[in-house]
Amino acid sequence: MKRLIEIDPDAGFCPGVVSAIEKAEEILAKDGRILCLGELVHNEEELKRLERKGLVTITHDEIKDATFEKLLIRAHGEPPETYKLVEDHHVDLEDATCPVVLKLQERIRKAFQEMKKKNGCVVIFGKKNHPEVIGLNGQTENNAIVVLEDEDLQRIDFAKPLQLFSQTTMDKGHYDEIAGKIEQNLLKANNKEYKIHKSVCGKVANRVEGLKAFAGKHDVMVFVSGRKSSNGKFLYSVCKRANENSIWVSSESDLNPDDFRSVEKVGVSGATSTPTWLMKKIAEKIRSY
Repeated sequence: MKRLIEIDPDAGFCPGVVSAIEKAEEILAKDGRILCLGELVHNEEELKRLERKGLVTITHDEIKDATFEKLLIRAHGEPPETYKLVEDHHVDLEDATCPVVLKLQERIRKAFQEMKKKNGCVVIFGKKNHPEVIGLNGQTENNAIVVLEDEDLQRIDFAKPLQLFSQTTMDKGHYDEIAGKIEQNLLKANNKEYKIHKSVCGKVANRVEGLKAFAGKHDVMVFVSGRKSSNGKFLYSVCKRANENSIWVSSESDLNPDDFRSVEKVGVSGATSTPTWLMKKIAEKIRSY
């Protein structure tokens, strides 16, 4: 049986990840080694490829031992205290913070200064321990209220001025839902001094409808992503809702030939941290069954 295997044309690295990887590869080609603060990209296969070229992942605690080496700040960004730590230990910094994240950091820093004057608060919708959120919260001296689910809203004083932002990689629909509930509570408290900012990355938000349509037109949908990717978890859930025959894989070893027997149309897509070369490799493996 001839099987049609199609790779989602909208899948692949977001511009921020592309820029970070290009910067890392440029340095690796010249120096043969670079340190990266945390995983450069939440994709195990891409990390292995870069590690073979000389990328070394380190933690914040290891910065003190990295004196005079080149250290890459990944696209997720970092809080101000990281830059101070790097400066104190004379580390040669290469900053690959995504421009979208960098702009959001600046907006949150400005909002925090405004809210301090009014005894108000900054609220961030996102995952508390996600590296991007740690960097965003750092702009508020770690005073922001981080919320993800309805129960988290109990920590907000709705009588006080408020500014709300979202982690860039979150589901826009979920953000709108939480923002609506926050606004309702503010109005119940007769508080009209608030701002709800649009800060979900357009690359993430704009993929949802296209991914739904792409997943829905195939017999089996193969979604390729690292297990640690927040964006991957979200986009896989989009696939699963659109096509119950959706399979999450991180590498070729996760594939099962039985999933493709008597299947005519297979779609392959991935997270914004999934390299195109990996999706092509998986498509070729499926084609061999």
